[in-house]
Parts: sequence; C-alpha cells; structure tokens
Amino acid sequence: QVQLVQSGGGSVQPGGSLTLACDGSGYTKSVNFVGWFRQTPGKEREGVAAIEIGGGRTYFSNSVKGRFTISRDNAKNIVWLQMNDLKPEDTAMYYCAAGRYVADGLYRGEYEYWGQGTQVTVSS
Repeated sequence: QVQLVQSGGGSVQPGGSLTLACDGSGYTKSVNFVGWFRQTPGKEREGVAAIEIGGGRTYFSNSVKGRFTISRDNAKNIVWLQMNDLKPEDTAMYYCAAGRYVADGLYRGEYEYWGQGTQVTVSS
C-alpha cells in the first residue's frame, strides 16, 4: 500500500518561494511517476509538475514552467516541489500523487494514490 504524506505550503507574498514535500512509503519499486496537482474551488484539479521515478524526467504545465522545479530522492522516498516567483494565481490546494502505470505525467486520471493536500496562498 502506498501512502503519501505532504508537508510544506502556507502563505507567501507575490514573488516569494515555497517548497512542498511528498513523503511516500512503499512506492519506490511500485510507482513510475509522482506528480503535483492543484485545485481551486469550482475548478478541476490540474497537473502542474511530474517526475518519472526511474529516469528522473520532469514535466511541467505551461503556467509554472520556469518557476517551479520538481526533484526526488528515491532512497528517502521523497519528492519536492520548489515553487519560485509565486503569483496570486498559484493560490490553490496542492496535492501530490503517485501512480504505477502513468504515461501522461500531468493527467490526474492515471494516478492511483493521493496525498492529503496542502494549502498554498499567494497574497500581498
């Protein structure tokens, strides 16, 4: 069973930075992707970043490309989302997710396991 525990998040002013962490247990050998998604009230959950666990290939949505980075430590089963130059439109609940058979890293439908969510608020 894969369990994902998120940490990080909070409130920051525009232009600031935050780091989210996704701590997984039991996923190293069973999942091929870990992704980060975000959701605001009334909108669908959208993929913002994903990383291939084996090869380390990364994927980003156009809205965060160049500002967010995603990295992993397979030995510790942790994936981080570093968010820089944050904007008010980045305000959302952020979720990490893991999947065993993911082909499109930014498509939420392919992920099986989800973290509890953490709020990110960007406001002056």
